[in-house]
Amino acid sequence: MDLSTQAAAERPGLDRKSVGAVVLGNALEFYDFTVYAFFAKPIGEAFFPAADASHSLLASLALFGVGYVMRPIGGVVIGALADRAGRKPAMLVTIALMAVGMLILAACPSYAQIGGWAQAIVIAGRLIQGMALGGEVGPSTAYLLEAAPPGHRGFVTSWQIASQGCAALLAGLVSTLLALTIGDAAMNQWGWRVMFLLGLTVVPVGLIIRSHLPETAGEGEDPQAAGSAREVVGRLLRDHWRMLGLTFLVIAASTVSNAVGTNMPVYAGATLGLSETAATAVPIALGLASVAFPLLGGWLADRFGRRPVMIWPRAAILILAVPAFLWLLSTPGPAAVYAVTFLLSALSSINAAAIIVGIPEALPRSVRSTGLALVYALSVSLFGGSTNFIINWLVTTTGDRLAPAYYLAAFSLVGTIAAMLLPETKDRSLDDESTAAPAAAPVRAAAE
Repeated sequence: MDLSTQAAAERPGLDRKSVGAVVLGNALEFYDFTVYAFFAKPIGEAFFPAADASHSLLASLALFGVGYVMRPIGGVVIGALADRAGRKPAMLVTIALMAVGMLILAACPSYAQIGGWAQAIVIAGRLIQGMALGGEVGPSTAYLLEAAPPGHRGFVTSWQIASQGCAALLAGLVSTLLALTIGDAAMNQWGWRVMFLLGLTVVPVGLIIRSHLPETAGEGEDPQAAGSAREVVGRLLRDHWRMLGLTFLVIAASTVSNAVGTNMPVYAGATLGLSETAATAVPIALGLASVAFPLLGGWLADRFGRRPVMIWPRAAILILAVPAFLWLLSTPGPAAVYAVTFLLSALSSINAAAIIVGIPEALPRSVRSTGLALVYALSVSLFGGSTNFIINWLVTTTGDRLAPAYYLAAFSLVGTIAAMLLPETKDRSLDDESTAAPAAAPVRAAAE
């Protein structure tokens, strides 16, 4: 047994609780994403009141996009911290910053109470949260990848995506129950604040468990080897620019799919005329698909490779997007909305599982966290924060209720072509070519 293998064997494996702590930050991100997307209308009325309700909604969606401005900065700064000091310190920083951002949004007084200060405060909260979320995906995904057994890296890392589905499902179930309990009027007035506060309750647990996780960044390495954030980014752009460019496009297509899915409650209410209670249940369909199908995608990626699982589900969305929305418009009932949401979310979830493992596998260990965080944050910043605004603006200005389908199909075409140009990484070593770091401890329970 060589020293690397011996070191890995001596480190304890991770149990389900520890895997949950790793993906908790990503789950909080999608919980916030889902809750905000669904309650965009009352949030807009609270902080950006306007005579025209559509103007208030667009202002709220613009605030939603503000947080994405800080994501690339968080991706570079916190991603470099993870490559320099370890994955665990970075994950502790991100979850603490997320808690601060969510608390500010939940507790901030309305515009009617403190005027323009309310807008300044919530913008600051979204910027803090945006920085945290930009830095979360790199360290946590790198951790799962490095802790997984070689033959199960796709499945274990796919829990990062499945956690998003769990969060969306929880948001849908809780918001539906709360709406049925307190009524639509109360949900619009203060119920949305309760939703954010409920998300904060899991933060202390996440901090405690994350603080006791073993490190996977590599033992015996020089902590200065990764270099400063500027040096890491420079090395990435110099040595991996082509792969980063292609993965930027692949993630953009996945991001637009997620945004169209989380916008479905708004689309169902504002465009199709469904009741508030019926629209509230849409995230349940989104969450159900996003829990099981990422794990299926991870399993398929382990069995057949990363590229096929990136290509074929995205191509299916390209083909089905417009027909699905046409059927939805011809049968504008709750069942049709739930079915279309479930179908598109299932295909996108399978696709996303291959993306989240294939990208970091293609990067050396010393820049893995920064590379994934940077390309993810840039793509999500440009398209995650703007998609909801753009598709609602297109529907409002053009009157074409198929605008979301056209937008989704266009990005799916780009994402399919980009995925076809990426390399296969299924059997690639995770160690740097120059420095062979010890293998990480296997994730026992998650891989069983």
